[in-house]
Formats: sequence, C-alpha cells, structure tokens
Amino acid sequence: MYLNLTKRFRDALGAHIREKYGLDIAIVTERPPKIEMGETASPVSFELAKRLKRAPRQIAQEIASSLALIEGIAKVEVAGAGYLNAYFDRASFLLEVQRESGSATAPGRRGGKIIVEHTSINPNKAAHIGHVRNAVLGDTIARVLRHTGGAVQVQNYIDNTGVQVADVVIGFVHMERKNLAQVCQLAAKPKFDYLCWDVYARAAQFLEEDKTRAATLRGETLKAIEESGGEVAEMGMVIANAIVSLHLRTMARLGIWYDLLARESEILHLHFWDAAFQQLKAAGAIRLATSGKMAGCWIMPAKEKAEAGKEDAARKESPDANESAGFDLDENPNNQDKIIVRSNGTVTYVGKDIAYQLWKFGLLGKDFFYVKWPDAPGSHILWSTASINGDPSAPNFGAPATTVYNVIDSRQAYLQDVVSEGLRALGHGKEADHSIHFAYEIVALTPRCAAEMGYELSPEETKKPYVEVSGRKGFGVKADDLLDKLEAATLSEVQQRHADMDSEAQRQTARKIAVGALRFFLLKFTRNATIAFDFKDALSFEGETGPYCQYAVVRIRGIRRKGTEVGATQMEVMQETVAKLFSGPDGNGLWELVVLAGSLDMAVEAAIKGQEPAFVAKFAFQLAQAFNLFYHHHHILSEADEQKRAFLLRLTELVETQLVRALDLLGIEAPEKM
Repeated sequence: MYLNLTKRFRDALGAHIREKYGLDIAIVTERPPKIEMGETASPVSFELAKRLKRAPRQIAQEIASSLALIEGIAKVEVAGAGYLNAYFDRASFLLEVQRESGSATAPGRRGGKIIVEHTSINPNKAAHIGHVRNAVLGDTIARVLRHTGGAVQVQNYIDNTGVQVADVVIGFVHMERKNLAQVCQLAAKPKFDYLCWDVYARAAQFLEEDKTRAATLRGETLKAIEESGGEVAEMGMVIANAIVSLHLRTMARLGIWYDLLARESEILHLHFWDAAFQQLKAAGAIRLATSGKMAGCWIMPAKEKAEAGKEDAARKESPDANESAGFDLDENPNNQDKIIVRSNGTVTYVGKDIAYQLWKFGLLGKDFFYVKWPDAPGSHILWSTASINGDPSAPNFGAPATTVYNVIDSRQAYLQDVVSEGLRALGHGKEADHSIHFAYEIVALTPRCAAEMGYELSPEETKKPYVEVSGRKGFGVKADDLLDKLEAATLSEVQQRHADMDSEAQRQTARKIAVGALRFFLLKFTRNATIAFDFKDALSFEGETGPYCQYAVVRIRGIRRKGTEVGATQMEVMQETVAKLFSGPDGNGLWELVVLAGSLDMAVEAAIKGQEPAFVAKFAFQLAQAFNLFYHHHHILSEADEQKRAFLLRLTELVETQLVRALDLLGIEAPEKM
C-alpha cells in the first residue's frame, strides 16, 4: 500500500508540473527522517528552481497551494528549503492495508513468462552449504516474483554429461574397480551422494597426479557419456539420476521445489547443440582453430583484455567449471579464445549453456519431450526433460520466456558473459539484456562452526574470520548434515520448553525453527557478501535472525488465543476511535507501526528492482522488532478501554498477516509455539 500511495503522489505531482509549468520532470520521492514530517517527500522543487530561475521554497509553496486533492493523502506541506512533504490519510491507509493484507498476492505487474534457474548442482556428490545458498536465493526470488503476479517457472539444470560426473565414473571404474551392477546396488542406498562425495575427492587427487592420464581418461569417459556409449555411459546416468533424487530430497527439507529438471543429456541427444552450433557458425560467432594448442577446437574470439581478467579470476576460483567449460589451465587466459567445442568433438559447458539459453527464449526452433520425475519428494509434480516418449499432459515448458534469472555464483561471471555474448552474436541483444546472472558470493564457515562439524583446523585457520570449503578436496559441510545438526539443536530446546507437546509436534516445531534459522541467515546478507556460517548466530532468538521473526508471530498468536478466550476479539472498532488514537499521545507510535506493516510492497519492489532478497528479510526483521517494542509499550489484553483494546488487537492481527506474508516470501513458516 505504501508503494501505491507514493506512486499516486508522484503521478499527481508530475501531471501538475506539466500543466502548470509545461515541464516534464522525473519525480523522485524519499522517506522523511521523522514520521512528524509526513510519510513521503519530493525534492522536485530544487530541480524546478534550476529551470525556472526561482527560489525552490517559493516554487514548493506555489505547488502546495495549487495542487489538487490526492486520494489517500490528507495534505501536502512545504518543509525546509523547498521539500514537498505528503501526509497520508491515516484512517483510509489503515483500511486499505487491511484490505490488501487479505489478498493472497499483490496485483499482477509482471508481463510474460519468467524462468528462474537455480540449484543446478553437478550430480556427482552430496549438496553442500554453498549449494543451499544458491537454492534459497533462487527459491526466494521466484516467490517474490510470483507474489507480484509473475508467471514464474522454476528450472533446475542437471549437468549429467559433464566432467564432474565423468570423474566419479573414473573413480568407480579405475580406483574402486566397480562394474555397472555393483554401482547400481550402491546407488540404491540412502547415502549414495555421501559415498560419491568421497569418491569424487579421491578421483580428483588421482587425476591431478598425472595430467596426461587425466586428459585421456576424461576425454574417453566424456565422449562415451555424451554419445550414450555402453556401460560407461549407463553408469554415468545411474550415478547422476540417483544423486539428483537425493538432492531433491535435501532441498525439499528446505521447502524448495521445482517445475522442471532440464537435463544436459537431452540437449545433446535431441541435437539442441547441433542447432545452436549451426547458428553460431553461420553468424561467424565461432571459428575453427587451425594451429596452436587449440588446433581442432571451435572457439569464440577473446574479449578485450580488460574483460578477460574476469576469466582469469573464474579460472583460479573454480577449476571444476573451467575444465568442463574449456579453459586451458596451463595458459594465462587474458589473450585466450574461448573453447566451445574441444578438438575431440565434445562440447564444453558454455556451448551447451548457449543452446539451453536459446531454448529458454524460444530461439532454437526445437523442444524437449517431457516426463514426470519418478520419485519426486512430497506431492509436488515434477517434470523432467526426455529424449523420447514424452507425456502429452506435460505443461508447455517450451513457451518462450521474456526474462531469465540464472542463479550461479559470482565465480562464473565470465562464463555467463560468454553465454550472453553468444546470444548477442546471433542478433538476440534484447534476450541477452534479459538474461540476468543472479550472482552471489561463497558461503564459508566460522572456525567455531568448522570445529563443531568435526574438521581439524590449523592454528592459523582458527584465527581467520572464516574457513573456505572445497567439495573438490572433500572439505565442506554437507547440506543434510547441516540440517540434521540444526534440527537436533532446536529439538533439544523445544523439548525443554514444551515437555507437554507430543513428540511429532516437537519435531515439526524444531524443523520449522531450524529451516527458518538457516534460510534467514542466508538471506539477510546481500548477494555480494561472503557469508561465514555459524550455528550459534543463526539459531539465536535475539537479533536479526529467523527465530526472532518467528517468535514475534508466535507471540501475536498467543495474544489472539487469549483474546478469543475472553471475547476481546469480537468488538468492532469505531472510526472515531481510530482518529482519536492516531492523534493522541501514542498516535505517532501506533501510526509508525501501521505504515511499516503497509510497506511490504515497497520491500518487495526493492527486492526485484535491486535483485536483492535481503530487502524482504530486512523488512521482516524490522516489523518483528517494531511489534516487540509495541508489545512492551502497550498492555493489550489488560487495556481498560474496550475500544482501544479492540484497536490494539486489530493492529496485532495486521502485523501478523504482513509478517507471515514476508516470512512466506522467504520460505519460512512460523510454528504455533516456540
């Protein structure tokens, strides 16, 4: 509601200035530092002063005295040297916020289909905390976009033909000496992703010891997987499918679901890449190298040296992706062309991603077949791409998107740039502009958290602000281990506080608190911040945490239950009471809480415009904090004045509705008791 009323003020000002002065000026608004100065203000008079060669305060007074009445705004006054301060009509704003809070979603404002691709974990080992940040960010921006009426489709890209899967196959075949039947038996076990975590780390070391051997084994294995050649390819598919199912169960614990699993194997088998390859060659976007180390490779010409530094950073920070993407790890990439197809004919990660991105925007002229994923967790229907025998009841996933969010960590920035450059080279500049790299920094551990997870740290590491993890080296926090530990710690607390609660209710309560703690912790930081995760900080009931916000909701529900028992929630609040309370000694304090509760739309808009879910997390915390101050200042149920008590109860209900909505956008559910 706050956003709508502010827009109404801006629109009225703009129209009035055009009519009165014949000038078309962009109207900027800002929030005054004190509620006594109004709810929104514009410095437009200062810009007009430059053009009209008059004092800004004089112009502001002229506008304020001639501006027509604006619906929902009680008055417009001049402040300071020329600000125009707008004061909302308090009673009508409260009614409008209450009306909007009863709606499931905000009015639709997003046109066209929006794809949010997130999680996209290589199916070669268990998910870790870094993957959780990706999934939580992607899930939250998808929720926020849906809240504003966006037609959002969530996709999870499965790189089931890449180097990482090939390395696990190499580990099983050449180190563990396992055949296909034995790997199938292992894949049926609950912790197969944990087993592959260790196999992958050992295989990485094994391959690092002999680079010639590594190049040969990887080349042969990748080619077999890409061409569906024999037992090796089948083993790769068994490994990938089993781990994907385990990843899905891990993410389901966090309330994260998907509409489509887009598998890389189908990009190859349905010749998506062949179609993209022909387009790129025809446009001159790629060329065949005929000499040097890249002889026989199809390459995209290097970007300017200033941009190539990004590639250097990506190469150093993320060797896994670089090997599959086509970097020559022995060369400084500043002057290096980008390999799209290797000399042995296999396609790099970026090549396949260009084809996938073209498909997302409906520019490839091809589509997948679709089938239901056989063992998706929960009741949510999950679809997967297929090469043949599609289900005719599948949704139209191939409809072109207008905007695509690719949630991938910041170390992949250059690779994402190459994908966009591929689109531009084909003449799709608009689509490249709407291909958004939703980047984020890494998640590390505080030394205390690393020690709690059982890792041995050197004296130097214990003094660092955080300890980095590495799945390639087998060092990191598996997502399920993290959730297990969080739930166990929370369950112990719940059991102490609520011994009378049945065991299942205790477990569900602990789960909600643990998930809320983890998701909020990962969301309260801006995307460009490196996070140092810590159990104690995340689970605290005080400060800027998920449990703090959840507890505010629990407190409100407790008040309502007690109010219902004594019949205090039935009384209607008279308009005279609202006007009296807003203008009384506590009026500004009550009004500030109403304005904050009505500002969820502003937080949502800021999250979308700035691509920062942290704005919604900040709103939730501020509203919880403001309510707790309100709770300690007013004795709600013991208030002697029945009308005031009824008003205070309605206000708590409004806060609850808006706080629950904000937490839901963050993927957090408040339990009944804490």
